[in-house]
Amino acid sequence: MTDSGATTPPLGTFGVWRTAYGLTPRQGTEIEKLGYGTLWVGGSPAADLGIVEELLDATDHLTIATGIVNIWTAPAADIAESYHRIERRHPGRFLLGIGVGHREQGQAYRAPYASLIEYLDVLDAAGVPSERRVLAALGPKVLELSATRAAGAHPYLTTPRHTHDARAILGPDKILAPEEKVMLGTDPAVARPIGRDAVENPYLHLRNYVNNLKRLGYRDEDLADGGSDALIDALVAHGDAPAVAGQLRLHLDAGADHVAIQVLPAPDDPIPALRELAAELGI
Repeated sequence: MTDSGATTPPLGTFGVWRTAYGLTPRQGTEIEKLGYGTLWVGGSPAADLGIVEELLDATDHLTIATGIVNIWTAPAADIAESYHRIERRHPGRFLLGIGVGHREQGQAYRAPYASLIEYLDVLDAAGVPSERRVLAALGPKVLELSATRAAGAHPYLTTPRHTHDARAILGPDKILAPEEKVMLGTDPAVARPIGRDAVENPYLHLRNYVNNLKRLGYRDEDLADGGSDALIDALVAHGDAPAVAGQLRLHLDAGADHVAIQVLPAPDDPIPALRELAAELGI
């Protein structure tokens, strides 16, 4: 059984999403110094969660979250063992983000919803508290599961409209922490191709993301040829720092508790852009 006395780590209003590949402890310390509340480790980190522990070792109070652990590549029993190891060393600072990945990426993607429930059952039995985990949720079923079996939801590649709809499903008391891609730059002719590359490959070829975007009202022509300008503008906040900050706050206005900022282009050092945004966001 889970520990009902556990509490969810503080996320802060704004955090940073960064793929595990190339993420360094130095970046963690810089992100903490800038005042961001949480660093989300993306890209399906391995079950040993070694990168999570390295980031916690390098920081003092920053919450570290996974965005997300893939249930097909990181066995639940191994994740539970890693969770307890990390909790012993850094109590109250780790949030476990969990998701089912994508059928197109070659996993044994059979009965994903039932498999996610089974995964959560194993975590429950191993004493991983529901208050210390969030689910990668896009559609209504997994959003409902996020409300009953987790502390909340961590949607990826969404819009403020999705945030509004997700809040209605989750209810008022659950965490809603969407990811938002950003590109600082005032020329749309520069920003849109970078955003389009990040969105189109692979997300416009993955059924769950495509279905979610269609639920939000986007048509086949919006999803073709790398995505329409309107779609890219909705999924990637671009402009100068005040404009991007305003777009990030739209998620808060729609019901988010926290926004995880992913700076584009991804291989670059995100710290300069994060520093500029931190000043504008007042964190």
